[in-house]
Amino acid sequence: MRILYLDCFSGISGDMTLGALVDAGADRAYIESELTKIKLEPYVLEWKRVIKRGISALKLDVILDPEHPPKKHRHYSEIVKVIQGAGFNDRVTSLSLAIFEKIGIAEAKIHGIPVEKVHFHEVGAIDSIVDIVGVALAIDSLQIERIFASPVPLGSGIIHIDHGTYPVPAPATLEMMRGLPIASTNHSLEMTTPTGAGIISGIVDEFSKSFPPMIVDTIGYGAGTRDLPNQPNVLRVVVGKVDPFIGKWQVGHEHIAHEHNHSHGHSHDDHHHHHDHDHDHHHPHTHDHQ
Repeated sequence: MRILYLDCFSGISGDMTLGALVDAGADRAYIESELTKIKLEPYVLEWKRVIKRGISALKLDVILDPEHPPKKHRHYSEIVKVIQGAGFNDRVTSLSLAIFEKIGIAEAKIHGIPVEKVHFHEVGAIDSIVDIVGVALAIDSLQIERIFASPVPLGSGIIHIDHGTYPVPAPATLEMMRGLPIASTNHSLEMTTPTGAGIISGIVDEFSKSFPPMIVDTIGYGAGTRDLPNQPNVLRVVVGKVDPFIGKWQVGHEHIAHEHNHSHGHSHDDHHHHHDHDHDHHHPHTHDHQ
């Protein structure tokens, strides 16, 4: 079974996730080709190799055409129809909608309105749609069957959004993280965006403070926009496979036999199973916000 571990030591956003997955080997040509199925205003994906505190990472920017400014708002129902009608395979469609649904439900609760009436501001913008569907396409490209994540630092301080000045994490971000493990941080900025929280709450199957037992295949680093004072502002993703004989096998070419009672250095207490948390997995797949 192929698995993905999201190592969110500097938080998570949509562009960081997509950049990291492509850095880890997701097929960029496939992603860009499939994204053209979504009928949006013109845009270009710009991929840049950057250095974040000594770590080489892939930075993704969605460049809009100034001649064709994007719609300021998009309704949740409109985004769902666009994704459902794009002609993606079932896996890509369900992953995309799972993320948008979490964002939409959170926004609806925060604003006290039905989810159908949720307006997407930042999330409705082209870059958020591209990030979310791009992440779904990247996961499909990598043939990931199960997704793990570390506890997530959300950040602190204040943020300026459409409705005014709000505390970090943004209300929708915090709502989506209910029931899920968060990590503390001393950084006074937004480390996890609503799109990042949608990814974590919508498609992660299990949480682990340490790496799950796996054979590592590829590693990718996706860069955030801001720079952090004492650590690289990157998301690390690790793609690998689970072998039922990990811990009972002969390792590589050195043929070092591992005992059956070999300790893996972490207990089951380190693992939080997503499905034990009391957050809804509303998978009639509708989607939401940013």
